Amino acid sequence: MPGWNASKIPDQSGRTAVVTGANSGIGYVTARELARHGASVVLACRSAARGQAALVRLRAEVPGAEAEFIPLDLADLASVREFAGACGQRRASLDLLVNNAGVMALPYGRTADGFETQFGVNHLGHFALTGLLLPRLRAAAPGARIVNVSSGFHVLGRIDVEGGGMDALSAEHGYRRWVAYGRSKTANLLFTHELSRRFTAAGSTITAAAAHPGYASSNLHSGASKVEGPTLNSRVAAFGNAVVAQPTSSGALPTLYAATAPGVGQDAFIGPRFGWRGAPAPSWRAKWTLDDTSGELFWAASEKLTGVSYASLPR
Repeated sequence: MPGWNASKIPDQSGRTAVVTGANSGIGYVTARELARHGASVVLACRSAARGQAALVRLRAEVPGAEAEFIPLDLADLASVREFAGACGQRRASLDLLVNNAGVMALPYGRTADGFETQFGVNHLGHFALTGLLLPRLRAAAPGARIVNVSSGFHVLGRIDVEGGGMDALSAEHGYRRWVAYGRSKTANLLFTHELSRRFTAAGSTITAAAAHPGYASSNLHSGASKVEGPTLNSRVAAFGNAVVAQPTSSGALPTLYAATAPGVGQDAFIGPRFGWRGAPAPSWRAKWTLDDTSGELFWAASEKLTGVSYASLPR
């Protein structure tokens, strides 16, 4: 994949894509480049003001782009259901779902449904959204894809599903924000692994893959800084964004590769070639994100927590 960049994206004409968190950062670049190459793009964003502003910006940067904004708050499962209903009414089929939105290293908080915020937004909201949009993805197959955006920081948080670790994911006692973030990113990879396994068992032509941006300048860092104030960690993050990180346009390339490049297989994990920066390439991942037993147990727990069932997919 050396030298792969946005100019290598295949023609996306006739394809429909949903990108969560598309109002800024990697999500915005992903939506813009998909639109630039002909896709009809849905910007799924929590803030109406920021979502509309991103839509105006995208249409200015890509004249003639086919794009729309539909509100989505992943911290509220009622909003996830409303989005899926609205999207389903407007789109008979869906070729690409990019589960990009996320929060990082926040102080302890809970979603509208009582889940720890990072786990609720980064995993459960996307798990529910994917299940609710699955009929539209099936309608577009063959060639439909789901891309879950994870992180190299998944190594910070293993989920002990068999040992009852699911209960700890929303526990305030002993909460450590970076460990919680790592667990939510492990969740993204376990979800991808089990979804891929089930698609293969069902003979589905839908592909589930994952990506991570490496160290990219992102509003995830700035968002954490705004919450915690000018701490040492936030100053280090700001320095890293300014001096070390690759630009957002480069950070989006692994996601765009996973979403569009020919030959991307089930459960692929794409990241920068050198781990934190570089052209897209297969990425290393922790062995616990490839465990079938953990994936199946975690899937069952996610269905129970969200109330969204993938009943038609085999175990």
